[in-house]
Amino acid sequence: MTDGAVSAREAVSRRDVLVLSAAMFCFSLAFQMTSRYMPRYMSVLGAGAVAIGVYGTFGNLISALYPYPGGAFSDRVGSRRALTLFGLLSTLGFVVWLLAPRIGDVTVYVVEVPAWIWVFIGLLLAQAWKSLGLGASFAVVKQAASKQHLAAGFATTETFRRTAFLVGPLLAAAAFAVYVDFVAAFTLILAVAVAFAFFGTLSQHLLYRGEDSRGKEFEGVGQVVDDLRNMPEELKPLLVADTVVRFANGAVYVFFVIVVTELRMVDASLPVVGYLSPDAFFGVLLGVEMLVALLVMFPSAYVADRVGLKPIVALGFAVYAVFPVILIYAPASAAVYIALFAFSGLRFAGLPAHKALIVGPAEEKAGGRVTGSYYLVRNTLVVPSAVAGGVVYSVNPEAAFTLATFIGVVGVTYFLVYGEGFEPERRQSQEVQS
Repeated sequence: MTDGAVSAREAVSRRDVLVLSAAMFCFSLAFQMTSRYMPRYMSVLGAGAVAIGVYGTFGNLISALYPYPGGAFSDRVGSRRALTLFGLLSTLGFVVWLLAPRIGDVTVYVVEVPAWIWVFIGLLLAQAWKSLGLGASFAVVKQAASKQHLAAGFATTETFRRTAFLVGPLLAAAAFAVYVDFVAAFTLILAVAVAFAFFGTLSQHLLYRGEDSRGKEFEGVGQVVDDLRNMPEELKPLLVADTVVRFANGAVYVFFVIVVTELRMVDASLPVVGYLSPDAFFGVLLGVEMLVALLVMFPSAYVADRVGLKPIVALGFAVYAVFPVILIYAPASAAVYIALFAFSGLRFAGLPAHKALIVGPAEEKAGGRVTGSYYLVRNTLVVPSAVAGGVVYSVNPEAAFTLATFIGVVGVTYFLVYGEGFEPERRQSQEVQS
């Protein structure tokens, strides 16, 4: 291949990563504006703690079931077509969430179905781009970046994504500052989410230019078993630790917004902005968390690409683990909560390295399936976490959050002892020598 052809291909690859990043911004903005408030939305629509926990578990189940078939589908038909379909499904999901209060309670034969059930139905669709498209998005980055720069490649997409995570909650906070009624404010937020999701779908479909690498046709359940059995050895200690840490976090994650807005009712009076209700202040807290994430993303990826991925991944796991117990026992002070959510942002320092550690060992044209296999196992085992946490939380919130931290620390310890480093530069040098 000539130098000109290589340069042209690299230019297309960089363009595709930017297109993916822009679409990721749109969908992440839509999802982050809405999903972190969804437990609060359900509470306003009449759901209790156990139902909210079941919602979290339902989300875990979707996260478990979607990535593998989504990855296999994208490997077969190509990332562009797959991501377009998944984007349309997600847009429809946001529409269902938007219409939930208008549909209201529904009587099916003699059974009255509450309005918050539509939140579950909407989630089935809204999470399509995020979860079904997980393997496709990983494959685009793997196709565009060399192994020694995988963490940096993922840092690019994650920076766009986390910028949306910063902007989305701040837009939500502005809506809650303007509208006293929660449902009125959230209706506006959902309408904006629908618009961004549709724009993201359209832009990725029209602007993606790469030649998709396509793998073999899906061969049924036997292929799933083979892919799980043949998962690269480097992933297994990571998978165990990641599953334990995520189970711990998943047990209480859906209750973060409930703790801030209902249990502690933390409001704030900020310079220039003025008074913020607990709902509006929670959006600011999410913005603070994402600002820290953006500040640490590229420096941590730079370090990971040079000293190895393990220390950076371990740092992210550790923040995940200790945050719940600190949050639940913190005094109801605006300044304290701002500091806490700034600390929480440090967990994203390990995210680019984590993703590089997952997809790095994968063979060419199998990135979607390896990613899907990994998340299939992890998310399946994490499925019961939220409902278990909801049951404990309904009895004693402090116990639920303390137990979550204990389990998380176990996962971090396991990774420190058994996790493998996968140092990209050293691996590449060995491959060249061989």
